[in-house]
Amino acid sequence: MAEQKPALVLHLVSGGEPLIFTLRLDDVAELRKQLHLHLEHGSVETVYTSEDRAVQINFAHVAVAYIDDLQRQGKVFGLR
Repeated sequence: MAEQKPALVLHLVSGGEPLIFTLRLDDVAELRKQLHLHLEHGSVETVYTSEDRAVQINFAHVAVAYIDDLQRQGKVFGLR
């Protein structure tokens, strides 16, 4: 089985290509639980990348956010 590479994918309100940040495995579960709240409230949150860099994200400018596995083959929404 391939190693997981979780990433936070952000589609900004202004459009353009999505922003992709690889995540630390230890942070994924908590971020997944809180992500909808960050979007609903437009909060500014610090997310740590897999390289241990802190990224401050203003969710007021984010239209869509989700966590994806960059190692997954055949990416099609709705299918696993």
